[in-house]
Amino acid sequence: MTIGAPSGARPRIGVVALQGDFREHIASLTALGADVVPLRRPEELGGLHGVVIPGGESSVMDKLGRMFGLADPLAEAIRGGLPTYGTCAGMIMLSSRLTNAIAGQQTLDVLDTTVTRNAFGTQNDSFEIDIPMPELGERPVHAVFIRAPVVESQGPGVVTLGALPDGRAVAVQQDNVIASAFHPEVSGEDRFHRRFLALVATA
Repeated sequence: MTIGAPSGARPRIGVVALQGDFREHIASLTALGADVVPLRRPEELGGLHGVVIPGGESSVMDKLGRMFGLADPLAEAIRGGLPTYGTCAGMIMLSSRLTNAIAGQQTLDVLDTTVTRNAFGTQNDSFEIDIPMPELGERPVHAVFIRAPVVESQGPGVVTLGALPDGRAVAVQQDNVIASAFHPEVSGEDRFHRRFLALVATA
């Protein structure tokens, strides 16, 4: 793991590719000029300037992460300052506390949030909504929620970037970790990936 890309160099980003929509994140980050590689094993963490954890099935991602020996080294790298962005299942994986989990499900415990898994129901309950997020610009973010989580509570170090009309946070940041409950890589929204790469550049 390398914190911060050399000046003028393309940042090398690993997208966790155990399960889920990692291909969409690879495409989004590549379009923004990053050197992007799939990440499956702990030895592949070396030389990375940032990591993205995609949407998918969080319980499967958890099992595979532990099976491949990636979970603990990844959590250690994130705690050490490695810039990280998680979407949907990625938000679940990053969070410290999880409700509505399956038996034995674990997280990386690097984001001081309590997150409810599948907070809005099944795939059929997926929805889209425009959410004001002033830190990302004047234009609202078009958010696509697919079997999405929601942040029920958060620690004092966690900043809310965007929330639903009922006040529950769906996009947050804590130091080097950004997480969203929705899928900007699906809607063509690139401001979260840009914010993440800016974080990488200043790490």
